[in-house]
Amino acid sequence: MESDEQSEGAAHYVLHLYITGATPNSTRAVQNIKAICEQHLKSRYELLIIDIYQQPELAKQDQIIAAPTLIKKHPLPARRLIGDLSEHNKVLLALGLSPPPGPDSVHE
Repeated sequence: MESDEQSEGAAHYVLHLYITGATPNSTRAVQNIKAICEQHLKSRYELLIIDIYQQPELAKQDQIIAAPTLIKKHPLPARRLIGDLSEHNKVLLALGLSPPPGPDSVHE
């Protein structure tokens, strides 16, 4: 439906990424989510990167049990993803965005 696509395009995203310092997984997660946001949510997102070593109270408040963890706060429903966010299509689906058509979606 066209109106769904328009409303998806207009939504402002609020994302919190919990990391553990400069570990390889945390570094990859930061790079991956920044690339996804710039490609699919340009000028429509707020990304807060939280190091649980520096701000343990925020991690406790959001009940973080593993890192890296991405929390989509807005638009609802809230979603959580754990890992380095390297599987871009899964991240897009979790964010409520449609993955771009590609070789995986083509059936011959």
